[in-house]
Amino acid sequence: MASFEKRIPLAIRTSVIDFLPKILKPSLKLVPYSSQRAALIPALHSVFAEAIEDGDFEFLQDKWLKISITDLQLDWWISFDEDKLIMASANECIQEDVSFSASGDDLVLIAGRKQDPDTLFFQRRLKIEGDTELGLEVKNLIDAIDIEQLPSTIHDFVQMSANFIQNTKDEAAQQH
Repeated sequence: MASFEKRIPLAIRTSVIDFLPKILKPSLKLVPYSSQRAALIPALHSVFAEAIEDGDFEFLQDKWLKISITDLQLDWWISFDEDKLIMASANECIQEDVSFSASGDDLVLIAGRKQDPDTLFFQRRLKIEGDTELGLEVKNLIDAIDIEQLPSTIHDFVQMSANFIQNTKDEAAQQH
């Protein structure tokens, strides 16, 4: 465990994890869709550059993936068209072909490689609904994410956050 974590009591660390979504949710609701798209699509292209170049996203052509961060009540619809990822807004009333939903902290754990999607799925912490084959292909792409492709500041932040969440949850589980 990082030294800064040791100095913070477990109860406070657990409270931070529990209350952070409650603090973020109202603020994130105010972020316009265009700003969300302007941040998310380039980040996804950075992470998946090699997969996009290799044609690994062609299965998402004319299909829609809905990603829901449940505790933030945040939803994104993503597809693939003309060799690039695209994003639709909730106003476009897209009918997703498959949806992935989980809490923000579980998604951070997946991104930071502290949990794998299969484990969270079987623990019912990651819900995959809709087209089973499409869901499996998306899950396989998630498994293949190389967060080293992200700029180092983002990579370091994801790793630090995932470590903080995992260490706190592990310590809390040991005390129960």
